[in-house]
Amino acid sequence: MPSFKRILFPVDFSERCRGAAHYAIALAGRFGSELVLLHVVETPIARPGELDFGAMAFETDLEGRVEYCRQLLDAFLENAQPADPAAQYLNVEKRIEQGDAARAIIRFAGETGVDLIMMPTHGYGAFRRFILGSVTAKVLHDADCPVWTGVHLEAAPPLDAIALRRVVCAIDLSAANEHPLRAASELCAEYGAELTVVHAVPGSEAVPERGMDKELQAHLKIDARERIQKALATLDIAASNVSVESGEVAHVVRSAAASHQSDLVVIGRGVHTGLAGRLRTHSYAIIRESPCPVLSI
Repeated sequence: MPSFKRILFPVDFSERCRGAAHYAIALAGRFGSELVLLHVVETPIARPGELDFGAMAFETDLEGRVEYCRQLLDAFLENAQPADPAAQYLNVEKRIEQGDAARAIIRFAGETGVDLIMMPTHGYGAFRRFILGSVTAKVLHDADCPVWTGVHLEAAPPLDAIALRRVVCAIDLSAANEHPLRAASELCAEYGAELTVVHAVPGSEAVPERGMDKELQAHLKIDARERIQKALATLDIAASNVSVESGEVAHVVRSAAASHQSDLVVIGRGVHTGLAGRLRTHSYAIIRESPCPVLSI
């Protein structure tokens, strides 16, 4: 079973963050986890020898900013899920840090033994227009622990409607598939959920000038399915469905998650897992396009 003893939930007070809090409360309650609420008060970084009057003005008001953010953080769970009293029974730690948000999140997670980071893909700020937002992208790239994230979380369901009934695990054919497959299988066992394993083989987008031979596509699908079934048998993992389709990775994963009405997509990520190939290359696109939250192992 995934060890989620300590969950880090960065808080920026956005509507997406309040929606993501529903999932954080549900997961922490399910696993009896300590939930750490972290807000980072961003401070300007001046170059050596540079006289930055904006930074000086910010510094004079920093103490007031920190105190104001502390008050918001103290009331955050109550405001995020006011209709449900479950949050008051959680073991919750509240922390304020200063500096660059992504660096502070990654450093805090590494130094305090965090098992999982949960955060929405976007928050406040100028980077909201980008695919994932700079903070989430940096955390996904640099954090050593699993990262849970999702889009459209401002419309998250209420706490009592959050469930894990169907899970999609998207894999390539590398040896690192063991990590996401085991995590997905163990989550399904915990929740009594149905597991679907998804793999995308190259489609016409791989050879756009002439398309890919249909016979070759069929061969790739058969070979991939056989290799996946062998991997599942070796790991002693039972999957309800194995879906192998040709096409762009994020599109194949999105379609599978939508057609199976999945509550979670699990993928591998990061150099610490050794994951390589098409899946890792398209991981940001998978997160952006997924109709449900994504757990990156």
